[in-house]
Amino acid sequence: MPDSASAPQERAWTPVLVISDRPDEDPLGLLPCAVPLRRLPSPLFSAEEYRLAPLVILDDRSYSAFTLRHMPRRSGLILALADPGDETVHPRAAAIAAEAVLHTGQGLAWLHLRLHDATGCHYARWEDLLTEPPPPGT
Repeated sequence: MPDSASAPQERAWTPVLVISDRPDEDPLGLLPCAVPLRRLPSPLFSAEEYRLAPLVILDDRSYSAFTLRHMPRRSGLILALADPGDETVHPRAAAIAAEAVLHTGQGLAWLHLRLHDATGCHYARWEDLLTEPPPPGT
């Protein structure tokens, strides 16, 4: 087992785990993000991948299969909700200790910041952020 001094660095180099039984879909619109993602259906991710991922995004449509795995509670678990009218999402999110519930297409700015924060901003494209905007009217 790695010592606690190496755990944060190990997490920074591990991809964010996206658990979705529909791997052909992008449950939250993460494709333009520079942070590496590992997409796996709920039966295929390992307990080690789950533990080491700096952040875990669970597609709500995979919730039942995920809960059958009896994974331990962890910080950095986000539930991605495709159906904004689902009123059962918050009790289910609380049951797995999710940090947040995001609806498809909403909260992407927050999520991108959270992804970069979880990976120590290692994948942030600072040159894109630090360039001056074009002058008005050009």
